[in-house]
Amino acid sequence: MSRKLFWKLCLIIATGVVALFYVISLFMSRTEEGMSLLAYEDQQTLKAWGKAAENLYRNGDKAGLEQWLSELKQQENTWVAVASYQVNPIAGDELNNRFSQGYNLGRSVDWKVHLYFAENPIMELPFANQQVSFLIQLPNRMRPGDNWRQVEITFQIILPAILLALLSFVLYRHIMKPLLQLQLATGQFSRGQFDISAKALMGNRSDEFSDLAQTFDNMAQRIGEQIISQRQLIADLSHELRTPLTRLDIALEGVKEGEVAVTVLDRISRESKHIRRLVEDTLILAWLENEQPRLNQETLELVDLLDVLIEDAKFEFPDRQLISDLPNSAIVEASNHRAAGQAIENVLRNALRYTPTEQAVRVTMKAVIGSYQIDIVDQGPGVPEQYLTAIFSPFFRVDKSRTADGSSFGLGLALAKRQLAAIGGQINAENECINGKVVGLRMTIIIPK
Repeated sequence: MSRKLFWKLCLIIATGVVALFYVISLFMSRTEEGMSLLAYEDQQTLKAWGKAAENLYRNGDKAGLEQWLSELKQQENTWVAVASYQVNPIAGDELNNRFSQGYNLGRSVDWKVHLYFAENPIMELPFANQQVSFLIQLPNRMRPGDNWRQVEITFQIILPAILLALLSFVLYRHIMKPLLQLQLATGQFSRGQFDISAKALMGNRSDEFSDLAQTFDNMAQRIGEQIISQRQLIADLSHELRTPLTRLDIALEGVKEGEVAVTVLDRISRESKHIRRLVEDTLILAWLENEQPRLNQETLELVDLLDVLIEDAKFEFPDRQLISDLPNSAIVEASNHRAAGQAIENVLRNALRYTPTEQAVRVTMKAVIGSYQIDIVDQGPGVPEQYLTAIFSPFFRVDKSRTADGSSFGLGLALAKRQLAAIGGQINAENECINGKVVGLRMTIIIPK
């Protein structure tokens, strides 16, 4: 099994999971970044406070600065201060200006605020050209990310659920589409549309579902052929039985009227045997077609079998000639005596039946690669080229030129073909021609060694 569906599902799931994590991470990081920045108005307010503190500090108004800071603290309910700092080296290399100028006591107003921390950060607004800064713990009203918890829940629960639902829908659609197509084909088949093709409904799909559809098509084709064949067989059998039954009715009417001559009784016996043979052959044909058995458990000697069949045929058709050219021996290891014998007998009797009186039927056999080839050639009128395959169908009719009494081919050739198939053999027909003129029919039988 190729497991194409397995790899498709793995690819869909893997792609979906990677896309899920990527989309969530991307949206969450961008949303968090946008929500972590202070509002522009709040930034301007903090800068204005820093400027006011710087002005009071530069003017040397320490009391005014204390008063202003106290009022701001009460107003915003937060912590505020003005502090100076200085970086003094204790040991090691000398510190350059980067250390003193780049040292911070708090966060700049344009920095992002961590939304995960419980306490508000200390914001620093440094005074110009001095190591003094205005420090304030960010007031609660200015803290960004008011709806961060809801957004976090959205990204951690709601969005994954939506994306997983979409992934599930993709998987569901990928699996259900061929199942619905198969259900459609099954429904049409159940309504008698035997030529339905589930594989065609699936288009170019190539996975386990297409393999299942192909298996269904093969099953539907075989069942459809069997149903159609059985219907045709029943119709043909009914037609074939009509004539002997009519003759029986006529003979029985004669008996009722007191006519019990030997000829009438012979007619009844003959028609009864004919009907019985038709029924038996039909049952055998139905068994061979439905069960398709393998009858290859016996070893047989083909030459001996042909000798017996030829002798029987000479006795049954004394007014025809039978010319045979057979090897000394032909052993078949895995075959069936009854199936091979009945098949060859049916073909031989068919050839004798359509060969004119005093004309000959030739039977030859030779060994080919892995098989024995038996050719039975009659001197009848032949069969039109377009019907050379159809004559192996039950009760097939060409026209009255081939069937001397106007009847069909019956079941003989149909049985022969299926019996040979049961032992691994085959049969085909072709017209025997001389100088472009049809002079008979050649039946070629292939039986594996």
